Amino acid sequence: MLNPFYAAFLLAVEAQRVIELRLVRIAWGGAEAQAEMVSMVSEKVVAAMEAANTLMAGGTHGQVITRYRELVADNTRRLSA
Repeated sequence: MLNPFYAAFLLAVEAQRVIELRLVRIAWGGAEAQAEMVSMVSEKVVAAMEAANTLMAGGTHGQVITRYRELVADNTRRLSA
């Protein structure tokens, strides 16, 4: 298992790539941009609820960070296609 601080650092770096890809998609405008904005907001709400549930169920911050990194990786793959 990674050091939680290192994992959080990796999450921050990886999230920057998703932000870049999303901004490019939004900058192009049109229906894809609108869909991306709706998706972005709904994904954040779901991820926050999932994180809260994990912590309330006795999970660790490391588990939350690991899950967020999985979601970021999924978005990177989707947006890079």
